[in-house]
Amino acid sequence: MKIHRLTTLVLLAGLTLTACGDETDPAGPSASTPPTPTTSTGSPTTGIPSTGTTPGPSSSAPTPTTSTSPSPTSGALPLVLTRDGGFAGFADRIVIGQDGIADVTTRRGKSRCRVEAGLLATIKTAAAKVDWSSLNPKPPTVEHPDDMIVAVSAHGGIARLEDPRVKPLSGPLAKLLTDSYRATPDRTLCKPL
Repeated sequence: MKIHRLTTLVLLAGLTLTACGDETDPAGPSASTPPTPTTSTGSPTTGIPSTGTTPGPSSSAPTPTTSTSPSPTSGALPLVLTRDGGFAGFADRIVIGQDGIADVTTRRGKSRCRVEAGLLATIKTAAAKVDWSSLNPKPPTVEHPDDMIVAVSAHGGIARLEDPRVKPLSGPLAKLLTDSYRATPDRTLCKPL
């Protein structure tokens, strides 16, 4: 009877440790590394039109192009909000256009909605306060197993939502993200089109 309990305890401990993952795996990224979404019309992860550089075919270094980058004063939008990873395996993306139309992608599927006018005004005002050029152009990386990355990007800059440099956006975008995960008819901050 004692051996059976000990065996059960050892098996349970082994399963628990296996489920937590190993973030020091030298063989490559862990299974909890979120995928990097790409679009055919924009940069990896952000989906925002190119900001003056395009990755070369055999190099990860940017190569100059003839396109011009938007200035921070040309409008705070489009803005991309992403939520990737975490224990639940989120893969959410919201692209908010200047007109308030948002393209929402979750594991449930894709939809379009119009951001409520008051919330849109708050987001535009907050986004205009962010110095997007001071942000890293590369997406945030996983810091630990089951890390959930909630990030915002615009004009070639991207940061985790908890980054102090994008603090004015954290409240309104967190509300929008929560609302976007509701069933489409139940949304109150982004009404379906």
